[in-house]
Amino acid sequence: MRFTKMEGCGNDYIYINGIKEHIDEGRKPELVRCLSDRHFGIGGDGVIFINKGKQAEFEMEMYNADGSRSQMCGNGIRCVAKYVYDRGLTDKKNITVESFGKVKYLELTTDADNKVSKVRVNMGAPVLNAGEIPVISDNEKVIDEEIKAGGKTYKMTCVSMGNPHAVVFMNDIDDLNSLDIEKIGPEFENHERFPQRVNTEFVKVIDRNSVQMRVWERGTGETLACGTGSCATTVACILNGYTEDKITVRLLGGELTCEWDRENDIVYMTGPAVSVFDGETDID
Repeated sequence: MRFTKMEGCGNDYIYINGIKEHIDEGRKPELVRCLSDRHFGIGGDGVIFINKGKQAEFEMEMYNADGSRSQMCGNGIRCVAKYVYDRGLTDKKNITVESFGKVKYLELTTDADNKVSKVRVNMGAPVLNAGEIPVISDNEKVIDEEIKAGGKTYKMTCVSMGNPHAVVFMNDIDDLNSLDIEKIGPEFENHERFPQRVNTEFVKVIDRNSVQMRVWERGTGETLACGTGSCATTVACILNGYTEDKITVRLLGGELTCEWDRENDIVYMTGPAVSVFDGETDID
């Protein structure tokens, strides 16, 4: 089976051309777990199958490293755009990609070699209704709301960008890198208030135009970046009055530019997409 390893700000996935490679649906979760293993497999935050779309030109079928399905990945979808353009599956610089039945609109920027270097994604409207995220709460929206996890009380703002996010501001600590995310991340991911588990962003506001973020992703653990998490963080920052509507999100793997156009209720995310290597595997 042929594959391509790609990354966006260090958020790395194994990409498989589902148009050419035909794999039984029942086999995919175990195959994903094997391929994603960084010691015995190829290694990655998960696997993304690129298929023909039903509602869009292409479909992103995404799996977390533990074999569970995920609805959306901002870094992953930028790499899908690079894959289909660089490999001649499309010659358009404005394309549509669906994921879990939701269509996203992408604008591609190419370099001197006509290879995609950067992608701007229309991520759609943020979902703030607690029941739709979903998060259990007595309030319609969860903004700056207390949650107890690991014996400590935090304040969180919850947003869905196609998948659920809990944004936790850590402005009271000097160094976000000192956070023991391996301990606290699972406490949030598996908290009883999140029926479908949750991605958790731990955020420190730098100024009105930039923030630092670390992320614990459900089904994967800490990753170097999260596109949907960066978008959720941007929305949470604005809702709490911390930043302007367009900010730079500084991640362990790089930087993303995110903007919430509140008039039209659309979140945009812009960032890099990189091909690392192509290969062939016998793992089955």
